[in-house]
Amino acid sequence: MTLRMAIVGYGGAGRQIHARLAREAGMSVTAVVTRDPGRRVQAAGDWPGARLHPDLTSLLADPSAYDLVVIASPSGSHAEHAAQVAASGVPFVLDKPIATTAAEARRVVSAAASTGTPFTVFQNRRWDPEQLTLVGLLRRGELGDVHTFERHWERWRPRPQQRWKENDLSGGGLLLDLGPHLVDSATRLFGRVQSVSAELRALSTPTEDDVFLVLHHAPGGGVAASPQAVVSRLWAGSLVGAPGPRTRVLGSGGAYLVTSFEADASPFEVLDETAPEGTHGWLTRGRERTPVPAAPGSHADFYRAVEEWLTGDGQIPVEPADAVRTAEVLDAARVSAKEGRTVPV
Repeated sequence: MTLRMAIVGYGGAGRQIHARLAREAGMSVTAVVTRDPGRRVQAAGDWPGARLHPDLTSLLADPSAYDLVVIASPSGSHAEHAAQVAASGVPFVLDKPIATTAAEARRVVSAAASTGTPFTVFQNRRWDPEQLTLVGLLRRGELGDVHTFERHWERWRPRPQQRWKENDLSGGGLLLDLGPHLVDSATRLFGRVQSVSAELRALSTPTEDDVFLVLHHAPGGGVAASPQAVVSRLWAGSLVGAPGPRTRVLGSGGAYLVTSFEADASPFEVLDETAPEGTHGWLTRGRERTPVPAAPGSHADFYRAVEEWLTGDGQIPVEPADAVRTAEVLDAARVSAKEGRTVPV
C-alpha cells in the first residue's frame, strides 16, 4: 500500500521538507491546500493530478483523495488546523511545534482522543545521523557516565529572512522553531526535564533570534541512564558569526564532538578535514581524537515509520504526549526568561 498524502501549506515546510521526504519515502502527494497562486503552480508541477484546495474546509470535504493529512501551516495555526482534522477522523501528521503553548497542545491531544483520530508529531530530528550515532555511543557506554550535553543550532544570518518565522509575534521565533527539536533531542537522550532556566533575546527580528536553555534532567533517564542528573545546555541563534561546535557531550569516559551542521559555515569545520569517509563526529579525550562511524538514518525514515504505523506493522513514530511535555518545557523557558529564575517543569 502506498500512502496518499494531503499537505496543508506548501511553503518552506510543506514543499521543501514534507513533500520532498514523502517522495523519498515512496509516498505520493495527491492533495495540497494553498491559496498562493505561485505555490499552486509549484504543487501542480511537482505532483501532476494532485487536487488543489484553497482552504482546509475544502480539503476535508473531499476525503477520498488521500489517506493522511500533513499539517505544515504556520505554527500559530497548528492547534486550530489539528482540531479540524481530528474532527474529520483522518489520520494526520502535525509539524512541530504541536502548538504555541502547552495548554493548546493538551487541547490538540484531547481533540484527537475524543474522535479516536490517530496522529503523530513531526520530530524528524530523531532520525538525524548525528542523533542516531550519539544514541549508539551512549548505549555502548563509550562516554562513561554523562554529566553534560551541549548543542548549538546557530547560523550567521545578519540579514533576516522576511518570513512569518522571523516576524510573527505569536507563532514565530527560534524558541518555537528550533526549541522543539533541541528539547526533544535532549529529553530522548537524557530523560525527563525537572527544571529549566532560559535567556531569550530579539537581536535582529521582532521575535527571539537568540535562545539559551539550561535543562536539568532527572537522574537515570533516557538512553544514557546516567546515575547522575545530566544538564543540557542548548543554544539557537541567527546572529552568530562563529557557529558551533554543533554538539558536545561530556562524560567520565570522554566526549563526543560534532563540529558543524548540515554544511552551515563554522570555524570548527576544519577539524573534519582528516575525518575518514562514513564517520560523524569524534570521540575525544584531551588531544586524543577518534572518528566515530556514522549510524545509518535519514529524515525520510520518519515517513517510512508513519506508513508502517498506519498499515499496522509498526509503532507510532512520535507519541503526542512527548510533544506536550516539550511544550511544557518551552512554556517554562518563557517564564524563566521573563522572571530571571529557574522554573520547575
